[in-house]
Amino acid sequence: MNEEEILELYGLNPDTKHRERVRELLQQEIENQEAVDHEYLKTLCIMLFCIGNVEDTGLIWEAKRKNQDTGSYIDVQLLCGAGYEKTVTYLEQKDGDEAGEQLNYLRQCELYDFVDFSKEEWVSNYKQYYKLS
Repeated sequence: MNEEEILELYGLNPDTKHRERVRELLQQEIENQEAVDHEYLKTLCIMLFCIGNVEDTGLIWEAKRKNQDTGSYIDVQLLCGAGYEKTVTYLEQKDGDEAGEQLNYLRQCELYDFVDFSKEEWVSNYKQYYKLS
């Protein structure tokens, strides 16, 4: 599957009933070491960002950390589909090194990447990016 097919199937802002399927597809793409075009990976992350479930931040973080290319290709804002504060609070309450790393990363990015953060604006920009608006 590619980004055009997944967007046609679920749309950029999928119904929450498709969340588990999008998560499965993202997990498969994270594990796919042969993928060299990360557009599909990014599209799946954007879809989860649009759904806005705070628990998905860990999976998006995993996608961002897949390799050096995805690290810069996956926007840090995609980690905060539930909102910056809600995501930070969630990570503060979560155990584990990965949650701690993500929390530190978000805090380092806060002053640069989350000034006047608006999920609606990011979704609008992604719609333009995919020529959906």
